[in-house]
Amino acid sequence: MMHLQKVPVLLHRAFSSSARRLRNKVPEAQKLFQEDNGLPVHIKGGTSDVLLYRATMTLTIAGSCYSLYWLLVASMPQRKP
Repeated sequence: MMHLQKVPVLLHRAFSSSARRLRNKVPEAQKLFQEDNGLPVHIKGGTSDVLLYRATMTLTIAGSCYSLYWLLVASMPQRKP
């Protein structure tokens, strides 16, 4: 019975103490993304954002071409042996 009384106290301490140690990074991110430097918002984060954007575009274009290829193959009549 003693352990059940300690659980709410431990949970309260765990959540309240961890929240105080975190630093608010939102103003820094707002400053970065609202800066007028001519870049689109999806690549303002730096090199990792540019690489992720290029990988996404490459996969999207490759997947679209692959889908169109198989659509073309499926639309052709089959040869009879």
